[in-house]
Order: sequence, then structure tokens, then C-alpha cells
Amino acid sequence: MSVVADTWRYLTDPAHWTGDGGMLDLLGEQLLLSVTALALALVVGLPVALWLGHLGRGGFLAINISNVGRAVPTFALLALLVVADWPGTASFGPYGRAGLATLVALALFALPPIITNSYVAVREVPAELKEAARGMGMTRWQRFRRVELPLALPLVASGVRLALVQVWATATIAAMVAGPGLGRVITDGFYRSNYAKGIAGALVVAAVALALEGLASLGQRAVTPAHVETDPHKGGRAGAGVTP
Repeated sequence: MSVVADTWRYLTDPAHWTGDGGMLDLLGEQLLLSVTALALALVVGLPVALWLGHLGRGGFLAINISNVGRAVPTFALLALLVVADWPGTASFGPYGRAGLATLVALALFALPPIITNSYVAVREVPAELKEAARGMGMTRWQRFRRVELPLALPLVASGVRLALVQVWATATIAAMVAGPGLGRVITDGFYRSNYAKGIAGALVVAAVALALEGLASLGQRAVTPAHVETDPHKGGRAGAGVTP
């Protein structure tokens, strides 16, 4: 029970939250790292996945290439990147030591859920809706923009939501290469046998992960068209229509 009490005292001590290197400062660093890595993954993976889903081919190769990120541990990838000549361990602006290597590793980790969900989302838009749009004289771009993308958005958002939470939780590995973020609190606490400090850092990471999950869930609900209802038993879409 003493560890629990010590952890509570650590979390409720304002001195541990403020100032340079305080918990709030490190939290901001990890948020910046996570959001930037997610943005990189979206810029790279989202257009490719959406276009391949629209074409209906090439997705198998893209998904399997992206899934390499699932098989290779992110820390192992980071270790390889920091010992290479590029990106190495050099500081990278506000991302700190080995910042570029950490961003690359986290962005690659975020790609699989984004690519898989986005490809499947567009690929599984009902064929009859695509035919109806084609019969109405819509161009390929109009069919994608006005029919496929609105129906795909909920599943696309689900992939982004999963990637966000995963990247946030994994960003603590930056501390292993003296990078920024709350991982520094965790590693320093356990390294110095200050278990209250290490557990406090882990609890803050978990709490923020839950908050991000909640915000992302609200975002996913916001982009779900009102006329699209997902059947939880069949996994399909009901009530969808084509707006001329």
C-alpha cells in the first residue's frame, strides 16, 4: 500500500507537474511527437489506401507491406534507425534527441490500421450504390467524393482512432534513446527504484490514452453520415443512399 500512497503523493505534488522537465512539459512533448507521427502516416498512407480501395485492386499488396509494421517491434525499428547514419541520434527541432528516428518509427507503426481500414472502407461500399451513381452520370471522381468517401469515413476514422491511441502509448519508447515525452518519467523512476514516480508516469500515459480514445470516438461519430447506419450483427451498412 505504501507504493500506492507514494504514487498518489507524487501525482498530487504540483512541483512534479510544473517547470522545465515537469509532467506537463513532458506531456506536451509526447503529444507533439504523437500527433506529428500520426500526421505523417496519414499523409503517406491515406491517399494510397483510398485510391486503391476505389480502384478495387492492389490492396492486398499494400496491406501486407504495411503490416510489416505489426511484425517488427517499434523499439527494434527505432534501435536500427538511431544506429544508422540517417536519421541517427541528432536532435530534430522540438522533437529532441533522435527525434527524426522516433517520428519515422512511430509513423511506420501507425500505417497498418490506417491503410487497412481505409482500403477496406472504400472497397466494401455496396456495388449497387456505385452502379446507381454511374447510372446518374457521375464521373469517377464524383463517385468517389460523393458516394464512396462519405460511406467510408466512419471506418476510416476508426483506423485513425486506433492509430492515434497506439502511437500515443508507444511514444514512450522515445525515452529509451534519450528522447522527449513521459517515457522519461517512467524509465527514470524504475531505473532509480523510485517506483512511485515510474507508476505515476504510466498512469498519466494511460489516462491520456483514455482521453484521446474518447475524443477520437466523438470525432468518428461526427463524420458518420446521418443516413448511414451500421448493422452491428451483419457488419454492413443500412439505410445508405446516393445523393444526386
